[in-house]
Formats: sequence, structure tokens, C-alpha cells
Amino acid sequence: MEAVRPSLGIPLLAVTLAAAALTAPAPAAAAGDEHCARQERVRVPGAAHQHTTCLADPTTTELAGTPYTDLADQAGLTAAATRSPSEVPGIQVDGYFPDSSRFNTTHGWAHDAQFVIRLPDRWNGGLVVTGAPGTRKQYATDKAISDRVLAQGDAYASTDKGNNGVDFYRDGTRPGDAVAEWNTRTTQLTRAAKRAVAHRYGHAPRRTYMTGISNGGYLTRRQLENHPEPYDGGVDREGALWAADGTGLFTTLPVTVARMFGTARDEDLRAVGFAPGSEFLWPYHEKAYWGVTQKIYRAEFDPAYDPACPGPSAGTTVEQILAPCASDATYDYASRPASVHRAAARAALTGRIGRPLITLHGDLDALLPKAAHSDVYARMIDAKGRGPLHRYYTVQGGTHVDGLYDTHPDRLRPILPCYRSAFDTLTAWVERGVRPPADRTIGRPADGDVVNSCALDGAGAAAR
Repeated sequence: MEAVRPSLGIPLLAVTLAAAALTAPAPAAAAGDEHCARQERVRVPGAAHQHTTCLADPTTTELAGTPYTDLADQAGLTAAATRSPSEVPGIQVDGYFPDSSRFNTTHGWAHDAQFVIRLPDRWNGGLVVTGAPGTRKQYATDKAISDRVLAQGDAYASTDKGNNGVDFYRDGTRPGDAVAEWNTRTTQLTRAAKRAVAHRYGHAPRRTYMTGISNGGYLTRRQLENHPEPYDGGVDREGALWAADGTGLFTTLPVTVARMFGTARDEDLRAVGFAPGSEFLWPYHEKAYWGVTQKIYRAEFDPAYDPACPGPSAGTTVEQILAPCASDATYDYASRPASVHRAAARAALTGRIGRPLITLHGDLDALLPKAAHSDVYARMIDAKGRGPLHRYYTVQGGTHVDGLYDTHPDRLRPILPCYRSAFDTLTAWVERGVRPPADRTIGRPADGDVVNSCALDGAGAAAR
């Protein structure tokens, strides 16, 4: 859900990064008769453009500095000491589906609905699909997700969701269109990627998983509710809650904006779900997240509330982009017209999942507090009678972006190793019938490598 990338030693925001064109030399190909076999046959159905490349190693270790990934768009999502696998030869397909919006300037295409598909030489029969978190683009989770699933032998596919950047709310013709497109583009990519996999390996995936972080977690939930057929299960990390009654973002962020303007107290934040003990993170989120996130998502679903803020753009400078709208300090979703509620209902979750789902959420999330997001969603799942398909793990010391661990190593722990463990748990559940641990809080150990290890069952095993 995060709207902008945290600084963490790099510039706070680069709203329009144009990656180098895909005319740069590709990394050297690895030896072996099967390397990039059937590359010429790989087609992405429905794509308006695709560029297929044989790579010696399509992980971030090798691709850093090339047009085949974007490290800047990944900033803040992982802790600095995160270990990632490498040396996974295979094929990468970059391209886009037909679309009318032009927010994504990657590769100089100035075209949205961009995607990346990676097909490892040594395939295990699986496919993992994700959508970009926040307002990021298709390479955002290369280190957080792609590297690891490729090393395990899964094919990987990621979408920019069809619109991106802090002006994403301008896409579409009516309120809610931009977020509705996220779901359409994820379904579109999943179906096309399954076909591309079949072209490369000679048969469709034996199993397909949906996963994602923040807005990607929301997409995981939404896909398993509305289009469960292509998937075998999913892992949702701190997914945003969109509900027709406004529970979620519009429950919490107006209060944070009011606090920024001096009309709300710390107790008011805690009353709407911000966890006691997360206060040390609030000054950073006040500067980097709260104001901009409220205004751009309110503009998406309720543009008539304050047409002048953010207006046709969230801003052209960092200061303008991050500045809150004063009107949002008194925003009351419940009192808004029925048309606003209908717009939000188009994106709303119901809890009626159709495939196994594992949810993780940090107890110190200061952007999407778990009490107002994942706790509510878990209750929605139970209310729909789908509790047996769901497991919910709270990560003690976890917050919305793992990069903040580097600033507060004494108080936080990265969620990524627990996320990797959860994926192992999901595949064991789906493929071998191994029951996952019951819902629980994953304690923050007093010592050990919390950046690269996490055991969901408390046994101390490291995440691969």
C-alpha cells in the first residue's frame, strides 16, 4: 500500500524513473543444451509488445545495473543484510498489454500494463504470480519474491497493475477505475503467464500460487475470492483492506492527518488501531506516508470531496507530493454520498476465499495497522465459513517495510524470512497435505539472524 519509497540512505522519492532501454547487451548465456530451450516459442497471449531474452542469471545479484530489473523501485522493501540466491539461468520476458494510460516509463515505453515473466531452466512445475506493492512497478519485488522462487525452480510473473506512481488515481473515467484495473491486470497476467509457461516447457504449470506485499497482498486476497480457479493457494503479506463500509485505510489515515494538523492526539491513533509501542515509527510515517497515502487513495474513490487537493497531480516535487491535504483531517467516509461507497465497493473484499491462504502482518505496522486491516479480514473469512482455508501469523516486531529494520535493529525484525517460511508452509499444505501451524504470533528472538531466518512453528528452523 505504501505510496512512496522510504529514503533509508537514498533519495526519498523518484516518481518517474526511466530504466535503460532493452537494447543493452544481455548478460552472458550459461552453457548447457537446455539453457533457454524453446525461447523462440514463448509467446504471451494478448501482449501488445514483448521482448524475450536469454539470461545467465535473472536474479537481482546479476541483473543489478542492467535494464532487466530496477533496484530503485525496490528500495526499502528488504533489510540490507538480506541474503538472496543467485546463479539461476533462464528466460526473461518483458512487455505490456494494450492500455491507454502512460504512467510507467520503464524501458522508455511510457506504457502501463507492463509485466515481467521469468522462466528458469530448471523448472519444478510451479508458477508464482504477484502484483506490485504500493504504487511501484513490475520489478519492485524482484529481491523480495522473484529471486527466491526462481531458485526453487518456480516460474515467476509480476504486473505493474495497469497504473502506478502517485498520480495513478487519474487513470480511468470514474471513481474506483484505477484499483479495479489492478485486479483485471492480475487475472490477465496469470492466464497469459500460464500459457507462456506451457510454450516454454511443453505443458501448463502443475501448480500456481498468488502472493504479494501490501497492495500485492490485497490482490492476493481479491484473486482468491473472485478468481480462485487459476490458483492453488496464496500468501498475503500485510495486505490492504478495502471494504464497502470504509473499514481500513479510511478508518485510520484521516486520524493521522488530523494529528499532523494538531487536531488529533496519540490516543486517537491508538483508538483506530495503531499499536501501542509503534509510536517511535510515527514521525517517519508522518513525513513519508500518511498524508500522501490518504490524499491519493481518497482522490481515487472520492475525487469530489476536495477537487483542488490533490487535483490533477499529487505534485511535482517531493515536498508537494508528501504534503497532506488539510481537508483530509476531517474526512468522514461514512457521511459521503452513496456514489463514493459504490466506488469503494468495486474494490471491496468479502472474505470468501476459494483457495488456501496464509496471511502475515507485523504487529508494529504504522501504515496499515493490523488491527484495522488483517485482523478485520481474518474475521471476515471466518464469517464466510472459510476459516479452515486460512492461517494468520502476526510477526512480532514487524513493520510495513523491512528496510526500517536497518534504522531500528533493536526494536524491529524483517518480515521477509517469515514470508519465505510461510510460502514453504503453503506449498507443503497444498502439495503434501501437511497442516500448517495454527494462527499464532511469531515471537522476535533475542538473538540469531532475524534478517534471514524465521520459523512459523517456533522450532528455530531457518527460512530457506
